[in-house]
Amino acid sequence: MKKSSESGLLFQELISIIAQLRAPGGCPWDRAQSKNDILNYFLEEAYELVDALKAKKPEAVKEELGDVLMEVVFLARLYEEEGRFNLTDVLEGINRKMRERHPHVFGNKRDYTSEEISEYWLKHKQKEKKRQSILDGLPENAPALIFAYLLGQRAAAHGFDWAGPSAALEKVKEEISELEESLKEKNKFKIAEELGDVLFSLVNVCRLAGYNPEIILRQANKKFEKRFKTLEKELEKEGKKLRECSLEELDQLWERIKKKNKANHLR
Repeated sequence: MKKSSESGLLFQELISIIAQLRAPGGCPWDRAQSKNDILNYFLEEAYELVDALKAKKPEAVKEELGDVLMEVVFLARLYEEEGRFNLTDVLEGINRKMRERHPHVFGNKRDYTSEEISEYWLKHKQKEKKRQSILDGLPENAPALIFAYLLGQRAAAHGFDWAGPSAALEKVKEEISELEESLKEKNKFKIAEELGDVLFSLVNVCRLAGYNPEIILRQANKKFEKRFKTLEKELEKEGKKLRECSLEELDQLWERIKKKNKANHLR
């Protein structure tokens, strides 16, 4: 492990590498990249970092952090080329923001509770951004699942929330009941509305239980993918094809795979 004092020099080296790649005579591929291209790569790298964190693989986390950092430097370089700002401006801005939002550390060093710090942060941010609503400023381009999570989180920070996950779950049950009614009525518009309400309520159950719904759903997706691929292999061993099996056969095989996976997980 290198000394933390070397970080600044290595960061400057990364900035120089990106600048050289973008310069005339640099890499044709890197020179052709746009902000939207880098945005897509940034999101991809961010999700790969999430995977590495959830897998608890420090080496993978180290690599993915580097990839995310590279995309940040690359994007800042594009703005620097336009004469908008550079990484020095970015660093000055975030350093100033962190100091201003932590007066209990960098200013008046009296003891604060976590609740007081959170309340100060929210008030300062609301004033700083000149927001009319406490919901202003949320990232509109975030995936719907994350946006729903952030909506609930922001409202909860100002006291608008359920008492806990169990209370939020009761709301889910209420919304499911309304969904069942809309399905009976076969009203497509109402079905869509009630499905949205069920999803939004489930997101808040996740939040109140201490989980990010985006990560939870990604884990569920991976679990389904793994079990489905196992099902395909089992059918192949038996000389069967998926479409040739009845739903009952597939369900029985699926349950056997689930039980086997759970048994292996407990070992």
